[in-house]
Amino acid sequence: MNISSTFTQKKIMSTKLLNYYEAIEKASAEMLAAARAGNWDEVVKLEGACAVLIAQLKNAAQSTQLMQNEAKEKSRIMQRILLNDAEIRHLAEPWLEDLDHVMKGKSRMVH
Repeated sequence: MNISSTFTQKKIMSTKLLNYYEAIEKASAEMLAAARAGNWDEVVKLEGACAVLIAQLKNAAQSTQLMQNEAKEKSRIMQRILLNDAEIRHLAEPWLEDLDHVMKGKSRMVH
């Protein structure tokens, strides 16, 4: 294998690694949209999909590193994921409080 094909192979592998980050970001954005709509079942479903993607990313990252320009894109993606996560948590707070009250037998919901 020559240097050129080694570089090409590393580039392909790092691009695949970046694809995991992009897929996690997409799922994060979908989770946020579901949270904004109050569709918590969908949020939970997407959270499970994120967990699978994160496990796959961790496995792939053991043998591959991102190229320098991709590392910068990864940072931007991670920032967007963190912003989505913060808003999802903010939206979930009232829902979690209601769940806590229901679990304690003190539902705040008025019918």
